[in-house]
Amino acid sequence: MSRNIITGIDIGTYHVKVVVTDAREKNEKGFPKILGVGIAESHGLRHGYVTNVRDVATSVRRAVQQVETKTSIKVKKAFIGVGGIGLGSTTVTSSLITSRADAEITSLDLEKLHAQCEKDIPNASIANRRIIYAIPLQYKIDNAVALGKPEGMKGNRIELKMLFITCLDHHVADLVQAVNEADIEVEDIMAAPVAAGFVTLAKTQKIAGCVLANIGAETVSIAVFENSIPTSLEVFPIGSTDITNDIALGLKVPLEEAEQIKVGTITGSSYPRKKLEEIITARLSDIFELIEAHLKKIGRNGLLPAGIVITGGGSALNSIDIVARASLRLPSRVGTLGLIDGKSSFKDATWAVAYGLCIWGLHSDDDSGHIETTINSLVRRLWQRSSEWVKQFLP
Repeated sequence: MSRNIITGIDIGTYHVKVVVTDAREKNEKGFPKILGVGIAESHGLRHGYVTNVRDVATSVRRAVQQVETKTSIKVKKAFIGVGGIGLGSTTVTSSLITSRADAEITSLDLEKLHAQCEKDIPNASIANRRIIYAIPLQYKIDNAVALGKPEGMKGNRIELKMLFITCLDHHVADLVQAVNEADIEVEDIMAAPVAAGFVTLAKTQKIAGCVLANIGAETVSIAVFENSIPTSLEVFPIGSTDITNDIALGLKVPLEEAEQIKVGTITGSSYPRKKLEEIITARLSDIFELIEAHLKKIGRNGLLPAGIVITGGGSALNSIDIVARASLRLPSRVGTLGLIDGKSSFKDATWAVAYGLCIWGLHSDDDSGHIETTINSLVRRLWQRSSEWVKQFLP
């Protein structure tokens, strides 16, 4: 497979989605051209984590075979999205005294400060978890906020607020193993909510401040962006499947029929429309209450000018943006891609993660040839590239 061909695989609880792109051709936004897509029903997952490696490998293989048939391209390597309830984040603030007599801040000071932040992560937040990214959020020099990188500036004391995005150790290992068993090499891993932000959020939204909410089948993942970078991430064990279950119980219909009613495939007067709307609104309100509670926890409730952008399969529900606006007291909209792969148009953002992974791959600075797929090597490479990674969010 050519180095110009970039593949992103989004392994969700309901579907596995694959996007194959060509880095040589870009659209007006500078994104790689989509050559083809593949989708298959997921098996072996629960709330976004792997319960059966072999079943997940089979699902990945089916989705990949579909896109290979369309494009006549053999997929050998891919960038993988990591999601599910094992994904999370924690923020740590640490400080140290600068080492030089003239108080000039050196790269060694910054390295020591980054290492100190990692040491200061509470045990409860890091037990059985791997650090995927370490993102510097804010530097202070002698209690004054430092704009930009502080290296070369002068001060006696330097402080750093650092965001660590983590995932449960065995969740990442199982996901990589499943993709490997599908005969695909994992080039890199990325937090799925952050990957979606590449294609669904404008630079102005990420600068002003917004929350990106991906409503999946069994999980809702959110990523908060401010000043162009992710500042918080959270995953909740609730999703659109819960709405299906509520409809089945409330209207006394089979699950299959409830799913069709939810997505609008079945229409008519055979069920009370008002009751259906009440059922859906009640569950959506529960979801947005969880998001509101997280925003309140980080002190950003009602304070994100760009509001909330909703993606994922659950974003197709009628009036979801209205419920979000009322619950969060923020501007709201459903994310769209508006991209064309030559054969079909993407009208919604359910493909945002898979395509965002391709954009991540486009900016990857790997020149080393073959990349090991062990978890240790992946995380080590991501850690070493954290500063370069953050630059991709800058306008």
